[in-house]
Amino acid sequence: MVLLIDINVLLDYLLKRENFYDDAKKIIDFCGESNIDGCIALHTVTTLWYILRKVPDEKRRLILKGICDIFDVVATTHDEVVNAVNNSDFKDFEDCIQTKCAKTANADYIITRNPDDFLLSEVPVLTPKDAIAIFSIL
Repeated sequence: MVLLIDINVLLDYLLKRENFYDDAKKIIDFCGESNIDGCIALHTVTTLWYILRKVPDEKRRLILKGICDIFDVVATTHDEVVNAVNNSDFKDFEDCIQTKCAKTANADYIITRNPDDFLLSEVPVLTPKDAIAIFSIL
């Protein structure tokens, strides 16, 4: 099984966001310790680098290295980016690119805390809570 993890789940974990951290940690643990392959979109790495800019450089590099040790980093094609640019039905361009990366990775699911942002996704979407419920019985 392949899961593309949305940046909000990673940020819930890294920033220890109240009410969301425990589920995010379980998802990351699933990807790091089981037969579930986790992946993240290439732009997630660059966005994390920017968001964590106040973290000292050495620590920020260690954080991102740890993320890259757990998750495969996937990109998408030029044509898919152009398709996303032209897709006015998707309300958030970044979310559209997430779906394109998930498709490229042959992901079974996108894991996000904002499923309503992915109503037009070509890849099924689960919240961390729903994913944990499903994976607990696998």
